[in-house]
Amino acid sequence: MNMSIILAAGEGTRMKSDIPKILHKVCGKEMIKYVIEAAEKSEINKNVIILGHGKEKVEECIKDYEVISVEQPVGKDVPYGTGYAVMMAEDNIEDNDNVIILCGDGPLITSETLKNLIKYHVENNYAATVMTANFNNPKGYGRIIRNEDMSICDIIEEKDAPEDIKNIKEINTGIFCFKGNMLKEALKKIDTNNSQKEYYLTDTVKVLNKEGFKIGGYVIEDETDIKAVNDRVQLAEVNKIMQMRINKKHMIAGVTIIDPDNTYIDDSVTIDRDTIIYPGTILEQGTIIGKHCTIGPNARIINSKIKNNVNVDNSKVIESNIDDNTTVGPFAYLRPGSNLGKNVKIGDFVEVKKSTIGDNSKSSHLSYIGDAEVGKNVNIGCGVVFVNYDGKNKNKTIVGDDAFIGSNSNLVAPIVVNNGGYIACGSTITKDVETDDLAIARARQVNKKGLGKNRY
Repeated sequence: MNMSIILAAGEGTRMKSDIPKILHKVCGKEMIKYVIEAAEKSEINKNVIILGHGKEKVEECIKDYEVISVEQPVGKDVPYGTGYAVMMAEDNIEDNDNVIILCGDGPLITSETLKNLIKYHVENNYAATVMTANFNNPKGYGRIIRNEDMSICDIIEEKDAPEDIKNIKEINTGIFCFKGNMLKEALKKIDTNNSQKEYYLTDTVKVLNKEGFKIGGYVIEDETDIKAVNDRVQLAEVNKIMQMRINKKHMIAGVTIIDPDNTYIDDSVTIDRDTIIYPGTILEQGTIIGKHCTIGPNARIINSKIKNNVNVDNSKVIESNIDDNTTVGPFAYLRPGSNLGKNVKIGDFVEVKKSTIGDNSKSSHLSYIGDAEVGKNVNIGCGVVFVNYDGKNKNKTIVGDDAFIGSNSNLVAPIVVNNGGYIACGSTITKDVETDDLAIARARQVNKKGLGKNRY
């Protein structure tokens, strides 16, 4: 059986954060989730995660995954180190397991890379296999020492390495594959005789090599797979790589992204073919976008469902639904609970909140529609305000089909404008309007002769 041990107990002090490092997000998803999902897609049957700092927060984050959580003790008397962390999972390791060691702060690892590592390990019958990479600048990484037959004999951490070893370009990525029984035996024989006084997992390689077992070195093709996060700078770098991977995936699937460097799409977003995404667009939290849409420039859509042939221009949409052939923006704002029908127009500087707007209705500019149920074929003029808040409660406005709301009108909720109702511009409506009635609610104009002269 294949199993993984995911190292996720570190405090991540260089992040300078109250949030555990592995819970910082990359393209909208916590780093640890990427690692677990890569393992799950790699024919790994059991995932053990080693927790420490922020244990409760991490467990809450990953509660929907089938993982075994093991806590690593903390304190001044604890030796720490990657070897010590792996020791915490010993009770879950079977002798015949292929045990993959993963880093919780390495969200770029892919299932394809892990499958290839496991295949290489099994086909060559190695006691252990180290995933390695060749870096032009290997500073900070443990260096790979190979035997004449190209098997690995040792890994030397940079802090313990002499100058000749530091010149080696091949590095340890921190990802390993062990035979279960070999890993358990090797862990018993490592010590803390190093500059950090920690149990290094890398020392298991030296132990197994001395006992005559072969250690493989699997060199990855894409070095970005093993890029980890230790501070906010590296977090931004990893975000950029993931951003490009996500955008590439959508482009290959038939989405046009005008400027991938300036388009930000969460991992959870779905986009159908022949949609065009313009620069400055941000798509987040499971947003679903249909076919033949035009999104952006500078649109932000959060946890919303957009159907086909929709245009969202320079606007913000949060937890809302937009049906076919509808236009939003520029500079519109759909707040949570907005539901727009087919062929609806929400124009510039229109704000909609917790409202349903029926097919073929429009509010072209400068209006607020809150807590409303608007029917079909309704015209909402410029400057209309649905007055939904009385200082204590939010109240509902209902506007029937084919109604006309004249410019600069106020609909003071709770109120009903029935089908075909016509509100004269400049009116403040406080009573229901019956079917096909005209409502006028404004003071009579009075002109005072000559009083406009010399008024200052």
